[in-house]
Amino acid sequence: MEDLVVRDADVVDGSGADSYRADVVIDGGRIVSIVKEAAAAGCQRPKAVRELDAEGLVLAPGFIDMHAHSDLALLRDPDHSAKAAQGVTLEVLGQDGLSYAPVDDATLEGVRRAVTGWNGHGDDIDFDWRSVGEYLDRLDRGIAVNAAYLIPQGTLRALVVGWTDRPATDRELDRMRQLVAEGMEQGAVGLSSGLTYTPGMYAPDTELTELCRVVARYGGYYCPHHRSYGAGALEAYAEMVALTREAGCALHLAHATMNFGVNEGRAPELVALLDEALDAGADITLDTYPYTAGCTTLAALLPSWAGEGGPAEILRRLADDETAERVRHDLEVTGSDGCHGVPVDWETIEISGVTDPALGDFVGRTVARSAALRGESPWQTARALLLADRLGPAILQHVGHEDNVRTIMRHRVHTGGSDGILQGAKPHPRAYGTFPRYLGEYVREAGVLSLEECVAHLTGRPAARLRLPDRGLVREGYRADLVLFDPATVAAGATYDHPRALPTGIPHVLIDGRFVIEDGRRTDVLAGRAVRRSPM
Repeated sequence: MEDLVVRDADVVDGSGADSYRADVVIDGGRIVSIVKEAAAAGCQRPKAVRELDAEGLVLAPGFIDMHAHSDLALLRDPDHSAKAAQGVTLEVLGQDGLSYAPVDDATLEGVRRAVTGWNGHGDDIDFDWRSVGEYLDRLDRGIAVNAAYLIPQGTLRALVVGWTDRPATDRELDRMRQLVAEGMEQGAVGLSSGLTYTPGMYAPDTELTELCRVVARYGGYYCPHHRSYGAGALEAYAEMVALTREAGCALHLAHATMNFGVNEGRAPELVALLDEALDAGADITLDTYPYTAGCTTLAALLPSWAGEGGPAEILRRLADDETAERVRHDLEVTGSDGCHGVPVDWETIEISGVTDPALGDFVGRTVARSAALRGESPWQTARALLLADRLGPAILQHVGHEDNVRTIMRHRVHTGGSDGILQGAKPHPRAYGTFPRYLGEYVREAGVLSLEECVAHLTGRPAARLRLPDRGLVREGYRADLVLFDPATVAAGATYDHPRALPTGIPHVLIDGRFVIEDGRRTDVLAGRAVRRSPM
């Protein structure tokens, strides 16, 4: 007798096709049969050891978070309800060009300091890996949800070239190409970049193109956080399209937004640019989160020249009054490349987390507000905070536009990604709310997407980008990574005021046929594993 039959579910299968009513039978971690209502009429219904009445619930493939920052959270937090409770069954890690493999000891320490605001410093983690394959092996010991990995180009450059702003030598480029090939062979699904973050931003397009050629040979994709989401955003998107077409590599645009005042109402221009490339044969997808605010680290806003040499050099420059004044001028007058070429508006920069609890009073306030309370300029406050917390502060950037968000999420190659940063006392609610918010706010309430369209954006389409042959659809023979939700009540609980509130209307989540969420509660099941690149 099979393990489980889910009875009378409204199946939304991830393909975009109309829903249908069915019994879905699961055994050995896979879907073994789907008996549609019409086929079941007059015949014996399937039996199983356990039956789950899904009357009134939608059964869909588990959601795939195409842009996650759970690289350390999956190791330190077995519960990981931030994602499991949303129905996420697979996250893509290694984003924005900075993560923890491949590394040597010195590179690992530099990366840990550079992205403390994203993932914490990791003092609670045993970093017992150095290669991509070893990191994936570590995930295979058992995690809350499945995870795939992108080779982080900034980490790669730090390992081979260092944190200096110069072109790679031929020998260094050969070494980076070799490391990309090794990472892909060990199971990575592609390459990421953070082209407004040091040291990845120091790479010229010729270097990136050569790395993408290697990725393409393995059937992977390039996922850039490109050079600008503000002034010059359209040019930055076009640059990535041209680069990957030259390399013959698939392109996935990370958190594809059009932010800051200079881009209000300009999403149709991005759509037109992408449509032209797609119609000409380009292989492009993108992801977005359904919120207007962005999220990164306070240090990320600094100009690239201030980051040369790595985190220790940033702190040294900030401590020097004359150099710090140059940083301020770039931020407030010129518009630094770290702030996407737009002069910073401190009223839009909210501190969402710090690593030193003694600095907790800054959290939840904009830099401008804290500066007013302290009787000093916003730059004085920002500088003092960066120095005191040693580059640790995370921020929300309230610079987005709802019309742009909706226009982009309707696009034919759109997928969902939370870009969820789980650190800080007051993180962005997208870390806990992205997927139920799509279903509640943008399907049920606003009607921006139909239910079938939205589920395809969150399941089948990302699985196709990742080249997963047995995930992302409700099909016989596919893995039983599934979510059951109530379309009438599903909603994000997380808000900007209460960012860690869990969603409602998602009673059951299964990974490999095992309940990780059951009757709305997290079980103790650790069914997640590393999902490695499928051989070509």
